[in-house]
Amino acid sequence: MILSCSNISKSFADNCVISGGSFHIEEGQKAAIVGINGAGKSTLLKIIIGDILPDEGIVSISKDADIGYLAQHQAYHLNVSIYDYVLSKKQHVIDIENKIKEIEAKMPHMDENEALSKMPEYNLLLEKFNENGGYSYKGEVIGTLKGLGFKEEEFNRGINELSGGELTRVSLAALLISSPKLLILDEPTNHLDIDSVTWLENYIKSYKGAVLIVSHDRYFLNKIVSKVIELSNGKISQYDGSYDDYSKKSAKKRLTLLKAYLNQQEEIKRQEQVIDKLKSFNREKSVKRAQSRQKALDKMDIIKEPEAQTTPMKLSLNIDYESGKDVLRINNLSKSYNGNYLFKDISFEIKRNQRVAIIGSNGTGKTTLLRIINNLTNPDSGSVDLGAKVNIGYYDQQQHVLDDNKTIFEEIQDAYPNLTNTQIRNTLAAFLFFSEDVFKKISELSGGEKGRVALAKLTLSGANFLILDEPTNHLDIPSKEVLEDALKNYPGTVLFVSHDRYFINEIATSILHLNKTSITKYLGNYDYYLEKKRDIESNNNIEIIHENKTQGKIKWQKDKANLADARKRQAKINKIEKQITSLEDEINNLNDKLNLPQNSTNSAKLNEISALLEYKNKELESLMNEWESIFEN
Repeated sequence: MILSCSNISKSFADNCVISGGSFHIEEGQKAAIVGINGAGKSTLLKIIIGDILPDEGIVSISKDADIGYLAQHQAYHLNVSIYDYVLSKKQHVIDIENKIKEIEAKMPHMDENEALSKMPEYNLLLEKFNENGGYSYKGEVIGTLKGLGFKEEEFNRGINELSGGELTRVSLAALLISSPKLLILDEPTNHLDIDSVTWLENYIKSYKGAVLIVSHDRYFLNKIVSKVIELSNGKISQYDGSYDDYSKKSAKKRLTLLKAYLNQQEEIKRQEQVIDKLKSFNREKSVKRAQSRQKALDKMDIIKEPEAQTTPMKLSLNIDYESGKDVLRINNLSKSYNGNYLFKDISFEIKRNQRVAIIGSNGTGKTTLLRIINNLTNPDSGSVDLGAKVNIGYYDQQQHVLDDNKTIFEEIQDAYPNLTNTQIRNTLAAFLFFSEDVFKKISELSGGEKGRVALAKLTLSGANFLILDEPTNHLDIPSKEVLEDALKNYPGTVLFVSHDRYFINEIATSILHLNKTSITKYLGNYDYYLEKKRDIESNNNIEIIHENKTQGKIKWQKDKANLADARKRQAKINKIEKQITSLEDEINNLNDKLNLPQNSTNSAKLNEISALLEYKNKELESLMNEWESIFEN
């Protein structure tokens, strides 16, 4: 065991954050701490590393264990480059290397006896150098920095020039390079794009030490952890398994406790009614029986009422009217800054009721693309065409849609002047702003609070086309789940940028992968995108092997057959996807015809269209089943 926390309690003034709880982490184990914002996760981490003392309880750490801690925010300024700072975490290896070089430089000038006397020390240094990864430490530093999103041309930038997000990435790189036996990470995926998060995921999975993580990234946690520690209403509970395992077990546990409590309360009520009835008979035997029942009731172990989970925000997204079937068309769009293209000549379309996620590495222009669509940034070339009756609702990750000089109440009131004070208060209450909170200035709010205000405005907009830039940033997991449910039930169209793969998986009906020279569309969610991307890469790799005759590990005939099968499968998928798109267009056209005034009184025509619509929907369902079947096999 590398870490043990026993009966930990902590209060600040009258606020009890942790009211007693225990858990442990084994050597090499990967575990997560989860809970809503404000549950005390960061406080618990600071107790573990010794920054905060608990009111009660004991934290025990293995004697030979060193701890590496990544806080959410970094605030240090050093006159050193990114590369040199991270490289300094290998100073013990550098020192060994320098001693080896020093001996090697002196060797030619030593006589034979002196040289022989130095050999044991020299061999020992070589052994230590090898044990500490001396032949690969510079490559490890470079690989880690690149994995976390830094380009080689950025390695010489000074630490004191970096933004908060860049500092966090540098700090994370330094921690990984130092390889502590217990790695404690507070929101490590903040400021990372999807490629970097995936790299970190794979790194941590193969990390030899133990890792304790606080994160709202459910996809990330699912891939990594084998234990989840839950902080809820001050109580600590631990669950073995992935995040999904925890989610199911936790929900089942709460439901079981609630059922047991309600059943017991019902039994108590029934017994009390029987006792009262027996007493009312006013007979000796009846009174004795009543007394006997009362004694049994008094001895009953009473189940405490389960503590309610903190109420998440309430979110419902509706539209004032429906848009046309064509919502957005992008044609040959380009955007550059200082001669460097973010993207060039990209084109795509979005139809009504689609939920489309844009993904890509940092710097590919995802946010810029959304701003261009919203007329907040001008493109260099190309066109953006909105369809008929399209009404945009925009969620900006930087919250530029909010006025820092206004209060929360004024922000809603000025945007929707027809709402009464009661309606505004009710809306804000649904987003957890109560009483005097509504009069806080926007400038005083945290990132999460600003996000909730922006979402509140969005619910009132009635927009039929939502454009969302990182909507889950600053939201805790329960709030993310509320947003997911609202978007799944939203009757309009959604275009969004997110690095939250779990969120993308839940929401997206298609993926747009953006890079500088192209934008590629994938029908399906994030898992489907990954599978299709792997298939494409696999096909490319087989072709490369065929071209390189010196790499003959896989027999040519087998490769040829596999490649042919893969191409046939891909061709079938492409054909079905085109048929699905075509059928969706036909169904939209038929729905439009149903709503034409000239058809509303023509029952024969309506019956004809309805019958055809039913047939097309069945045909679409059949195609979708076939599409799913191909990917399951």
